[in-house]
Amino acid sequence: MAMRSAVLFTLFAALPSCWGADAAQAERLRRFNEAKFGMFIHWGPYSLASVEASWPIMRPERHPGITEAEYRALPQRFNPVQFDPRAWVRLAKAAGQRYMVFTSKHHDGFCMFDSLFTSYKITRTPFKKDIAAMLASAAREEKLPFGFYYSPPDMNHPGFRDTSKPSSANWGGEPERPEWPLYLSYMELQIRELLTRYGDIFVIWFDGLSNREKYDGLRFHRIIHEIQPLALINNRIGPIGDFVTPEQRLPKGIPVKGAQILGTSAALDKGLSAKAPKPEDFQPWETCMTINNTWGYNKNDRKFKSSRDLIRALIDAASKGGNFLLNVGPTPEGTIQPEFEERLLAIGAWLKINGEAIYGTTYGPLQDISFGRMTAKGKTLYLHVYDWPKEAIELKGLASKVVRVTTLDGNKPLKFTQTGGTLRIPITGLKPDPAATVISLLTR
Repeated sequence: MAMRSAVLFTLFAALPSCWGADAAQAERLRRFNEAKFGMFIHWGPYSLASVEASWPIMRPERHPGITEAEYRALPQRFNPVQFDPRAWVRLAKAAGQRYMVFTSKHHDGFCMFDSLFTSYKITRTPFKKDIAAMLASAAREEKLPFGFYYSPPDMNHPGFRDTSKPSSANWGGEPERPEWPLYLSYMELQIRELLTRYGDIFVIWFDGLSNREKYDGLRFHRIIHEIQPLALINNRIGPIGDFVTPEQRLPKGIPVKGAQILGTSAALDKGLSAKAPKPEDFQPWETCMTINNTWGYNKNDRKFKSSRDLIRALIDAASKGGNFLLNVGPTPEGTIQPEFEERLLAIGAWLKINGEAIYGTTYGPLQDISFGRMTAKGKTLYLHVYDWPKEAIELKGLASKVVRVTTLDGNKPLKFTQTGGTLRIPITGLKPDPAATVISLLTR
Protein backbone atom coordinates (compact mmCIF):
# COMPACT_ATOMS: atom_id res chain seq x y z
CA MET A 1 0.00 0.00 0.00
CA ALA A 2 2.96 2.32 0.64
CA MET A 3 3.98 1.74 -2.98
CA ARG A 4 0.44 2.54 -4.10
CA SER A 5 0.53 5.81 -2.14
CA ALA A 6 3.87 6.69 -3.75
CA VAL A 7 2.42 5.97 -7.19
CA LEU A 8 -0.62 8.12 -6.41
CA PHE A 9 1.62 10.98 -5.31
CA THR A 10 3.77 10.69 -8.45
CA LEU A 11 0.66 10.60 -10.60
CA PHE A 12 -0.79 13.73 -9.08
CA ALA A 13 2.56 15.53 -9.24
CA ALA A 14 2.71 14.77 -12.97
CA LEU A 15 -0.81 15.95 -13.75
CA PRO A 16 -1.13 19.19 -15.72
CA SER A 17 -1.67 22.35 -13.69
CA CYS A 18 -5.17 22.70 -15.15
CA TRP A 19 -6.16 19.61 -13.14
CA GLY A 20 -4.89 21.27 -9.98
CA ALA A 21 -6.34 21.69 -6.53
CA ASP A 22 -9.94 22.20 -7.66
CA ALA A 23 -10.06 18.82 -9.40
CA ALA A 24 -8.41 17.09 -6.44
CA GLN A 25 -11.00 18.59 -4.10
CA ALA A 26 -13.81 17.59 -6.46
CA GLU A 27 -12.60 13.99 -6.39
CA ARG A 28 -12.26 14.04 -2.59
CA LEU A 29 -15.81 15.34 -2.23
CA ARG A 30 -17.16 12.83 -4.74
CA ARG A 31 -15.76 9.99 -2.63
CA PHE A 32 -17.07 11.62 0.54
CA ASN A 33 -20.57 12.12 -0.84
CA GLU A 34 -20.75 8.59 -2.21
CA ALA A 35 -19.77 7.08 1.15
CA LYS A 36 -22.36 8.94 3.26
CA PHE A 37 -22.07 6.69 6.38
CA GLY A 38 -18.97 5.95 8.41
CA MET A 39 -17.75 4.44 11.68
CA PHE A 40 -15.96 6.64 14.23
CA ILE A 41 -13.88 4.84 16.87
CA HIS A 42 -12.82 6.41 20.18
CA TRP A 43 -10.55 3.98 21.98
CA GLY A 44 -7.65 4.10 24.37
CA PRO A 45 -6.54 3.20 27.91
CA TYR A 46 -9.35 5.40 29.27
CA SER A 47 -11.73 2.55 28.41
CA LEU A 48 -10.34 0.71 31.46
CA ALA A 49 -11.87 3.30 33.78
CA SER A 50 -15.20 3.77 31.93
CA VAL A 51 -14.45 7.48 31.62
CA GLU A 52 -14.55 9.83 28.66
CA ALA A 53 -11.44 10.33 26.56
CA SER A 54 -9.16 13.10 27.92
CA TRP A 55 -11.80 15.32 29.48
CA PRO A 56 -11.48 13.95 33.05
CA ILE A 57 -8.00 15.50 33.24
CA MET A 58 -8.93 18.66 31.32
CA ARG A 59 -12.25 19.46 33.02
CA PRO A 60 -12.35 17.31 36.18
CA GLU A 61 -15.20 19.38 37.62
CA ARG A 62 -17.41 18.15 34.79
CA HIS A 63 -15.93 14.66 34.52
CA PRO A 64 -15.15 13.50 38.08
CA GLY A 65 -14.22 10.01 39.26
CA ILE A 66 -10.53 9.73 38.39
CA THR A 67 -7.46 11.78 39.24
CA GLU A 68 -4.94 12.90 36.66
CA ALA A 69 -2.33 10.58 38.15
CA GLU A 70 -4.72 7.64 37.94
CA TYR A 71 -5.65 8.53 34.38
CA ARG A 72 -2.02 8.73 33.30
CA ALA A 73 -1.28 5.35 34.86
CA LEU A 74 -3.94 3.55 32.78
CA PRO A 75 -1.59 2.63 29.89
CA GLN A 76 0.44 0.47 32.29
CA ARG A 77 -2.38 -2.09 32.33
CA PHE A 78 -3.98 -1.60 28.91
CA ASN A 79 -3.88 -5.00 27.22
CA PRO A 80 -6.83 -5.57 24.82
CA VAL A 81 -6.03 -9.20 24.04
CA GLN A 82 -9.44 -9.80 22.39
CA PHE A 83 -8.90 -7.10 19.77
CA ASP A 84 -9.72 -8.47 16.31
CA PRO A 85 -9.31 -5.69 13.72
CA ARG A 86 -10.90 -7.69 10.93
CA ALA A 87 -14.03 -8.27 13.07
CA TRP A 88 -14.36 -4.51 13.57
CA VAL A 89 -14.00 -3.80 9.86
CA ARG A 90 -16.48 -6.53 8.94
CA LEU A 91 -18.96 -5.17 11.47
CA ALA A 92 -18.66 -1.72 9.89
CA LYS A 93 -19.29 -3.21 6.46
CA ALA A 94 -22.25 -5.22 7.75
CA ALA A 95 -23.65 -1.96 9.16
CA GLY A 96 -23.43 -0.41 5.69
CA GLN A 97 -20.67 1.96 6.73
CA ARG A 98 -18.44 2.99 3.84
CA TYR A 99 -15.44 4.40 5.75
CA MET A 100 -13.78 4.25 9.17
CA VAL A 101 -12.13 6.99 11.27
CA PHE A 102 -9.89 5.86 14.14
CA THR A 103 -8.54 7.99 17.00
CA SER A 104 -4.78 7.95 16.50
CA LYS A 105 -4.30 10.47 19.32
CA HIS A 106 -6.83 12.18 21.57
CA HIS A 107 -6.32 15.33 23.65
CA ASP A 108 -4.52 13.39 26.39
CA GLY A 109 -1.62 12.89 23.96
CA PHE A 110 -1.59 9.09 24.13
CA CYS A 111 -0.84 7.62 20.69
CA MET A 112 -2.66 4.52 19.49
CA PHE A 113 0.04 4.19 16.82
CA ASP A 114 3.75 3.48 17.11
CA SER A 115 5.01 7.03 16.74
CA LEU A 116 8.78 7.39 16.75
CA PHE A 117 8.55 10.71 18.58
CA THR A 118 6.97 9.79 21.91
CA SER A 119 7.06 7.02 24.49
CA TYR A 120 3.44 7.73 25.47
CA LYS A 121 1.99 5.19 23.04
CA ILE A 122 0.34 1.83 22.55
CA THR A 123 3.58 -0.07 21.92
CA ARG A 124 4.76 0.82 25.43
CA THR A 125 1.73 -0.88 27.02
CA PRO A 126 1.43 -4.60 27.88
CA PHE A 127 -0.24 -5.04 24.49
CA LYS A 128 2.90 -3.78 22.68
CA LYS A 129 1.38 -3.90 19.16
CA ASP A 130 0.57 -0.99 16.84
CA ILE A 131 -3.23 -1.03 16.92
CA ALA A 132 -3.54 1.62 14.21
CA ALA A 133 -1.40 -0.49 11.86
CA MET A 134 -3.44 -3.60 12.57
CA LEU A 135 -6.73 -1.81 11.91
CA ALA A 136 -5.45 0.00 8.81
CA SER A 137 -4.22 -3.31 7.40
CA ALA A 138 -7.57 -5.02 8.04
CA ALA A 139 -9.45 -2.13 6.43
CA ARG A 140 -7.18 -2.27 3.40
CA GLU A 141 -7.70 -6.02 3.03
CA GLU A 142 -11.47 -5.56 3.29
CA LYS A 143 -11.39 -2.53 0.94
CA LEU A 144 -12.88 -0.17 3.51
CA PRO A 145 -11.56 3.42 3.24
CA PHE A 146 -9.69 4.29 6.42
CA GLY A 147 -8.79 7.58 8.10
CA PHE A 148 -7.41 9.05 11.29
CA TYR A 149 -8.72 11.36 13.96
CA TYR A 150 -5.77 13.39 15.26
CA SER A 151 -5.99 15.85 18.14
CA PRO A 152 -3.91 19.04 17.89
CA PRO A 153 -4.30 19.61 21.67
CA ASP A 154 -1.86 17.40 23.58
CA MET A 155 -1.85 17.34 27.38
CA ASN A 156 1.33 15.25 27.45
CA HIS A 157 3.66 17.40 25.32
CA PRO A 158 5.70 20.13 27.11
CA GLY A 159 5.64 22.24 23.94
CA PHE A 160 1.85 22.42 23.96
CA ARG A 161 1.61 23.46 27.61
CA ASP A 162 3.64 23.71 30.80
CA THR A 163 3.29 20.10 31.95
CA SER A 164 4.46 20.91 35.48
CA LYS A 165 0.90 22.17 36.01
CA PRO A 166 -2.27 20.05 36.03
CA SER A 167 -3.90 19.68 32.62
CA SER A 168 -6.96 21.50 33.95
CA ALA A 169 -4.88 24.67 34.41
CA ASN A 170 -3.79 25.13 30.78
CA TRP A 171 -5.56 22.58 28.59
CA GLY A 172 -6.12 25.17 25.84
CA GLY A 173 -2.41 25.26 25.06
CA GLU A 174 0.11 28.07 25.44
CA PRO A 175 1.15 29.34 22.01
CA GLU A 176 2.82 32.39 23.56
CA ARG A 177 5.59 30.22 25.05
CA PRO A 178 8.85 29.86 23.08
CA GLU A 179 8.31 26.07 22.99
CA TRP A 180 5.23 26.36 20.75
CA PRO A 181 7.07 26.05 17.38
CA LEU A 182 8.62 22.84 18.69
CA TYR A 183 5.15 21.47 19.33
CA LEU A 184 4.00 22.31 15.80
CA SER A 185 7.06 20.48 14.49
CA TYR A 186 6.08 17.49 16.63
CA MET A 187 2.60 17.60 15.11
CA GLU A 188 4.08 17.71 11.63
CA LEU A 189 6.30 14.70 12.30
CA GLN A 190 3.33 12.67 13.52
CA ILE A 191 1.04 13.73 10.68
CA ARG A 192 3.75 12.66 8.24
CA GLU A 193 3.92 9.29 10.00
CA LEU A 194 0.18 8.78 9.64
CA LEU A 195 0.29 9.76 5.97
CA THR A 196 3.25 7.61 4.97
CA ARG A 197 3.14 4.46 7.12
CA TYR A 198 -0.51 3.36 7.07
CA GLY A 199 -1.51 3.20 3.43
CA ASP A 200 -4.02 5.37 1.60
CA ILE A 201 -5.78 7.69 4.03
CA PHE A 202 -9.40 8.65 3.40
CA VAL A 203 -9.53 11.54 5.89
CA ILE A 204 -7.49 13.36 8.52
CA TRP A 205 -10.05 14.38 11.12
CA PHE A 206 -8.62 17.16 13.31
CA ASP A 207 -10.19 18.29 16.58
CA GLY A 208 -8.51 21.55 17.52
CA LEU A 209 -11.10 22.76 20.07
CA SER A 210 -10.95 26.56 20.51
CA ASN A 211 -8.63 29.21 18.99
CA ARG A 212 -7.67 26.89 16.15
CA GLU A 213 -5.67 29.53 14.30
CA LYS A 214 -2.75 28.85 16.68
CA TYR A 215 -2.03 25.57 14.85
CA ASP A 216 -1.09 27.20 11.52
CA GLY A 217 -3.63 25.02 9.77
CA LEU A 218 -2.55 25.92 6.22
CA ARG A 219 0.81 24.33 6.96
CA PHE A 220 -0.89 21.02 7.67
CA HIS A 221 -3.26 21.32 4.73
CA ARG A 222 -0.25 21.69 2.43
CA ILE A 223 1.51 18.66 3.93
CA ILE A 224 -1.56 16.46 3.62
CA HIS A 225 -2.29 17.52 0.06
CA GLU A 226 1.34 17.05 -0.97
CA ILE A 227 1.56 13.49 0.40
CA GLN A 228 -2.01 12.25 -0.10
CA PRO A 229 -3.98 14.55 -2.45
CA LEU A 230 -7.20 12.55 -2.05
CA ALA A 231 -7.25 12.66 1.75
CA LEU A 232 -10.12 14.76 3.05
CA ILE A 233 -9.56 17.33 5.81
CA ASN A 234 -12.25 18.60 8.17
CA ASN A 235 -12.61 22.14 9.52
CA ARG A 236 -11.20 21.78 13.04
CA ILE A 237 -7.67 23.07 12.59
CA GLY A 238 -8.48 26.55 11.34
CA PRO A 239 -9.14 26.57 7.56
CA ILE A 240 -12.60 25.48 6.43
CA GLY A 241 -11.25 22.28 4.87
CA ASP A 242 -13.36 19.95 2.77
CA PHE A 243 -16.30 19.70 5.18
CA VAL A 244 -17.69 21.18 8.39
CA THR A 245 -18.54 19.13 11.47
CA PRO A 246 -21.53 19.57 13.77
CA GLU A 247 -21.29 17.21 16.73
CA GLN A 248 -23.95 15.11 18.48
CA ARG A 249 -26.70 16.84 16.51
CA LEU A 250 -28.14 17.53 13.09
CA PRO A 251 -28.34 21.08 11.71
CA LYS A 252 -31.81 22.54 11.34
CA GLY A 253 -31.13 23.54 7.75
CA ILE A 254 -28.73 22.87 4.87
CA PRO A 255 -25.26 24.39 5.37
CA VAL A 256 -24.24 26.80 2.61
CA LYS A 257 -20.86 28.36 1.80
CA GLY A 258 -19.73 30.58 4.63
CA ALA A 259 -21.69 28.52 7.15
CA GLN A 260 -20.39 28.44 10.70
CA ILE A 261 -21.05 25.00 12.18
CA LEU A 262 -19.32 25.11 15.52
CA GLY A 263 -19.10 21.69 17.15
CA THR A 264 -21.83 21.31 19.72
CA SER A 265 -22.86 24.98 19.79
CA ALA A 266 -26.12 24.82 17.88
CA ALA A 267 -27.06 28.35 18.96
CA LEU A 268 -24.01 29.72 17.11
CA ASP A 269 -24.76 28.05 13.78
CA LYS A 270 -24.99 30.49 10.92
CA GLY A 271 -25.39 30.00 7.20
CA LEU A 272 -28.14 27.38 7.17
CA SER A 273 -30.71 27.32 4.37
CA ALA A 274 -34.29 26.20 4.97
CA LYS A 275 -34.62 25.48 1.24
CA ALA A 276 -32.54 23.49 -1.22
CA PRO A 277 -29.62 25.74 -2.27
CA LYS A 278 -27.87 25.84 -5.63
CA PRO A 279 -25.20 23.11 -5.83
CA GLU A 280 -22.41 25.69 -6.02
CA ASP A 281 -23.61 27.27 -2.75
CA PHE A 282 -23.76 24.03 -0.76
CA GLN A 283 -21.25 23.48 2.06
CA PRO A 284 -20.30 19.78 2.48
CA TRP A 285 -20.68 18.58 6.05
CA GLU A 286 -20.68 15.58 8.35
CA THR A 287 -22.18 15.07 11.78
CA CYS A 288 -20.54 12.78 14.32
CA MET A 289 -22.72 11.14 16.94
CA THR A 290 -22.54 8.53 19.69
CA ILE A 291 -24.83 5.52 20.13
CA ASN A 292 -25.17 6.26 23.85
CA ASN A 293 -23.98 9.48 25.53
CA THR A 294 -20.22 8.93 25.65
CA TRP A 295 -17.48 8.65 23.04
CA GLY A 296 -15.27 6.20 24.90
CA TYR A 297 -16.43 2.94 26.47
CA ASN A 298 -18.48 3.46 29.63
CA LYS A 299 -20.07 0.41 31.20
CA ASN A 300 -22.39 2.67 33.22
CA ASP A 301 -23.86 4.53 30.23
CA ARG A 302 -26.95 2.56 29.26
CA LYS A 303 -28.78 5.36 27.46
CA PHE A 304 -28.63 3.80 24.00
CA LYS A 305 -30.33 5.44 21.04
CA SER A 306 -32.74 3.10 19.27
CA SER A 307 -32.00 1.61 15.88
CA ARG A 308 -34.96 3.52 14.48
CA ASP A 309 -33.63 6.85 15.76
CA LEU A 310 -30.15 6.15 14.40
CA ILE A 311 -31.55 5.23 10.97
CA ARG A 312 -33.58 8.42 10.96
CA ALA A 313 -30.50 10.43 11.95
CA LEU A 314 -28.71 8.96 8.93
CA ILE A 315 -31.67 9.83 6.71
CA ASP A 316 -31.89 13.36 8.12
CA ALA A 317 -28.18 13.93 7.46
CA ALA A 318 -28.50 12.67 3.88
CA SER A 319 -31.63 14.75 3.27
CA LYS A 320 -29.55 17.86 4.03
CA GLY A 321 -26.63 16.68 1.90
CA GLY A 322 -24.48 15.55 4.83
CA ASN A 323 -22.65 12.45 6.04
CA PHE A 324 -23.24 10.52 9.25
CA LEU A 325 -20.22 9.38 11.28
CA LEU A 326 -21.50 7.05 14.01
CA ASN A 327 -19.19 6.35 16.94
CA VAL A 328 -18.37 3.20 18.85
CA GLY A 329 -16.26 3.05 22.01
CA PRO A 330 -14.73 -0.44 22.23
CA THR A 331 -14.26 -2.22 25.56
CA PRO A 332 -10.86 -2.43 27.29
CA GLU A 333 -10.65 -6.05 26.14
CA GLY A 334 -10.91 -4.94 22.51
CA THR A 335 -14.47 -5.95 21.67
CA ILE A 336 -17.47 -3.91 20.58
CA GLN A 337 -20.29 -4.25 23.08
CA PRO A 338 -23.39 -6.18 21.93
CA GLU A 339 -25.75 -3.19 22.29
CA PHE A 340 -23.68 -1.33 19.69
CA GLU A 341 -23.39 -4.35 17.43
CA GLU A 342 -27.14 -4.95 17.55
CA ARG A 343 -27.90 -1.40 16.43
CA LEU A 344 -25.23 -1.36 13.75
CA LEU A 345 -26.54 -4.58 12.22
CA ALA A 346 -30.10 -3.21 12.26
CA ILE A 347 -28.95 -0.14 10.34
CA GLY A 348 -27.14 -2.43 7.91
CA ALA A 349 -30.27 -4.52 7.36
CA TRP A 350 -32.23 -1.34 6.54
CA LEU A 351 -29.51 -0.15 4.17
CA LYS A 352 -29.44 -3.45 2.29
CA ILE A 353 -32.93 -2.61 1.11
CA ASN A 354 -32.78 1.18 1.07
CA GLY A 355 -29.12 2.06 0.54
CA GLU A 356 -29.86 3.36 -2.95
CA ALA A 357 -31.69 6.24 -1.26
CA ILE A 358 -28.66 7.14 0.89
CA TYR A 359 -25.33 6.44 -0.84
CA GLY A 360 -24.31 9.07 -3.36
CA THR A 361 -27.43 11.17 -2.74
CA THR A 362 -27.78 14.79 -1.84
CA TYR A 363 -30.48 17.02 -0.36
CA GLY A 364 -33.95 16.75 -1.85
CA PRO A 365 -35.78 19.74 -3.40
CA LEU A 366 -38.40 19.68 -0.61
CA GLN A 367 -37.13 20.36 2.90
CA ASP A 368 -40.38 20.94 4.76
CA ILE A 369 -41.98 17.49 4.61
CA SER A 370 -43.90 16.99 7.83
CA PHE A 371 -44.11 13.19 7.62
CA GLY A 372 -40.54 12.37 6.56
CA ARG A 373 -37.50 13.44 4.50
CA MET A 374 -36.36 13.52 0.89
CA THR A 375 -33.03 12.70 -0.76
CA ALA A 376 -32.09 12.98 -4.43
CA LYS A 377 -29.80 11.36 -6.99
CA GLY A 378 -29.91 12.50 -10.60
CA LYS A 379 -33.53 12.44 -11.76
CA THR A 380 -34.66 10.21 -8.91
CA LEU A 381 -36.13 11.53 -5.67
CA TYR A 382 -36.41 9.31 -2.63
CA LEU A 383 -39.21 9.91 -0.19
CA HIS A 384 -38.43 8.57 3.30
CA VAL A 385 -41.78 8.17 5.04
CA TYR A 386 -41.73 8.21 8.87
CA ASP A 387 -45.41 8.78 9.70
CA TRP A 388 -47.65 6.43 7.75
CA PRO A 389 -50.96 7.94 6.60
CA LYS A 390 -54.26 6.07 6.59
CA GLU A 391 -55.04 6.09 2.87
CA ALA A 392 -52.52 7.94 0.74
CA ILE A 393 -49.26 9.86 0.85
CA GLU A 394 -49.69 13.42 -0.33
CA LEU A 395 -46.65 15.43 -1.30
CA LYS A 396 -47.19 19.10 -2.03
CA GLY A 397 -44.97 21.63 -3.76
CA LEU A 398 -43.10 19.26 -6.07
CA ALA A 399 -42.22 21.10 -9.28
CA SER A 400 -40.82 18.09 -11.17
CA LYS A 401 -43.03 15.86 -13.29
CA VAL A 402 -43.11 12.33 -11.82
CA VAL A 403 -43.21 9.49 -14.36
CA ARG A 404 -42.79 6.42 -12.15
CA VAL A 405 -43.25 5.57 -8.46
CA THR A 406 -41.90 2.40 -6.85
CA THR A 407 -41.04 1.03 -3.44
CA LEU A 408 -37.43 0.12 -2.76
CA ASP A 409 -38.60 -2.93 -0.85
CA GLY A 410 -39.27 -5.26 -3.78
CA ASN A 411 -39.24 -2.47 -6.39
CA LYS A 412 -43.02 -2.65 -6.61
CA PRO A 413 -44.65 -0.08 -8.98
CA LEU A 414 -47.24 2.12 -7.29
CA LYS A 415 -50.18 3.98 -8.70
CA PHE A 416 -50.10 7.77 -8.33
CA THR A 417 -51.66 11.01 -9.49
CA GLN A 418 -50.03 14.41 -9.82
CA THR A 419 -52.25 17.45 -10.06
CA GLY A 420 -51.40 21.09 -9.46
CA GLY A 421 -48.14 20.43 -7.67
CA THR A 422 -49.59 17.72 -5.43
CA LEU A 423 -48.46 14.11 -5.77
CA ARG A 424 -50.85 11.52 -4.33
CA ILE A 425 -49.78 7.89 -3.77
CA PRO A 426 -52.40 5.43 -2.44
CA ILE A 427 -50.84 3.06 0.08
CA THR A 428 -53.40 0.27 0.22
CA GLY A 429 -51.65 -3.04 0.74
CA LEU A 430 -48.26 -1.55 1.62
CA LYS A 431 -46.57 -2.53 4.87
CA PRO A 432 -44.67 0.34 6.52
CA ASP A 433 -41.10 -0.06 7.72
CA PRO A 434 -40.91 0.90 11.42
CA ALA A 435 -37.83 3.08 10.81
CA ALA A 436 -38.67 4.59 7.41
CA THR A 437 -40.33 3.37 4.24
CA VAL A 438 -38.59 4.59 1.09
CA ILE A 439 -40.48 5.37 -2.09
CA SER A 440 -38.63 6.16 -5.29
CA LEU A 441 -39.92 8.93 -7.57
CA LEU A 442 -38.48 8.98 -11.06
CA THR A 443 -38.87 12.48 -12.54
CA ARG A 444 -38.64 13.86 -16.05
